[in-house]
Amino acid sequence: MTTPPGQHPGSGSEGTPSLPGCVRHPDRATGLSCTRCGRPACPECLRDASVGSQCVDCISEGARTTRRPKTLAGAPVGAKPIVVPVLIALNVVVYLITAAQAGNPMGNAASELFGAWALWPPMVAAGEWWRLFTSGFLHFGLLHLALNMFALWVLGRDLELLLGRLRFIAVYLVSLMGGGIAVYLFGELQVQVAGASGAVFGLMGGIAIAAIRLKVNPRQALMVIGINLVISITIPGISLLGHVGGLVVGALATAGMVFAPRQRRDAVQIGVVVALIALLVVAFLIREAQLGEWTCMTIDGRETCGRIG
Repeated sequence: MTTPPGQHPGSGSEGTPSLPGCVRHPDRATGLSCTRCGRPACPECLRDASVGSQCVDCISEGARTTRRPKTLAGAPVGAKPIVVPVLIALNVVVYLITAAQAGNPMGNAASELFGAWALWPPMVAAGEWWRLFTSGFLHFGLLHLALNMFALWVLGRDLELLLGRLRFIAVYLVSLMGGGIAVYLFGELQVQVAGASGAVFGLMGGIAIAAIRLKVNPRQALMVIGINLVISITIPGISLLGHVGGLVVGALATAGMVFAPRQRRDAVQIGVVVALIALLVVAFLIREAQLGEWTCMTIDGRETCGRIG
């Protein structure tokens, strides 16, 4: 069937007004139109709306301009936790490497990587400051790893959803740094420390602060913190300093996130994190000045450190 010259497809016989073509498919005549923009649209290009039907272009434009709801910390509502699984995977991978190097899953502290990353104050004083961070991805044996990763999963998921990914990373890392600096400041020089516990305690403090901000009874969170602090005190070999340092810094960082006024939210949140990092760096430099210069060397396969002068 052919269309007479000058007659639109879908037009009727002579004298019958022709139907307009769909804006996305001009060859399709239609009597329908978008209730938002008024343009003609075929059924394929229309979607049901609260009132009438809207074309797919208007639906897309509305999705771009509609403001997504956010949490009180500024994170998009409905996001899925990604950072926490990635952190757990990193800790597990590092543990597997140390276990493979040591040839013993429970004696992985004898591995080369463990020796290079663990927080040993004399090595930090000798210039290896990165141990303050890398030690947070090491664990003494499988049980130590399992306990910390379980706590990270339970605590981290909710806090990441509340804070958002970037803010959560900031709280986690500054808590890790706080735990390491506390050990470096007040810990015994010859004691080697490792584990994600400082960062995990920071998340505990963050959960308690978030509960207070949300006007939820924080008693359960405070009880968990209290029980874990008692365990840190009573069981030998656990770094109480690392736990307390991470707890305090994590609570302060989270408070800056959730109590920041909406109008200046980003500026206040960034300012709090920068201020905490600055304070920790100052504390680190003070301890460096107290300890003086150190040097380390390997003797018979073991690292030996001592003060210079």
